Amino acid sequence: MRVTNAPASRKRRTRMLQAAKGFRMRRSKLYRYASDAVDHGRQYAFRDRRAKKRTFRYLWQVRINAGVRALGMTYSRFIEGLKAAKVEVDRKILSDLAATDAAAFSQLVKVAQDALKAKAAKA
Repeated sequence: MRVTNAPASRKRRTRMLQAAKGFRMRRSKLYRYASDAVDHGRQYAFRDRRAKKRTFRYLWQVRINAGVRALGMTYSRFIEGLKAAKVEVDRKILSDLAATDAAAFSQLVKVAQDALKAKAAKA
């Protein structure tokens, strides 16, 4: 007697078509095209989860730079000053402060400037 794998195959195909729900035309109806579309979509999702981290870091750097330049300093000198002052605030929080809380951000800039002066006096 010939044994088929019909229940498992049908379940696998149904799962793929469910994943392709919302795709247009044959990509949501036919297994062959749905499989290709879902595979491509998952590859893009994997790649872009990593790309998102990069693009957000760039955004944060731009925001910090804009806030720091308004106070007469550059981004790289500001980060150097924070490291010299041993202030461990990440760029996400710094960008949020630059955009929303100008007083707190200007205090951080002062801390960075003081640390740079102390570093220059040492050398």
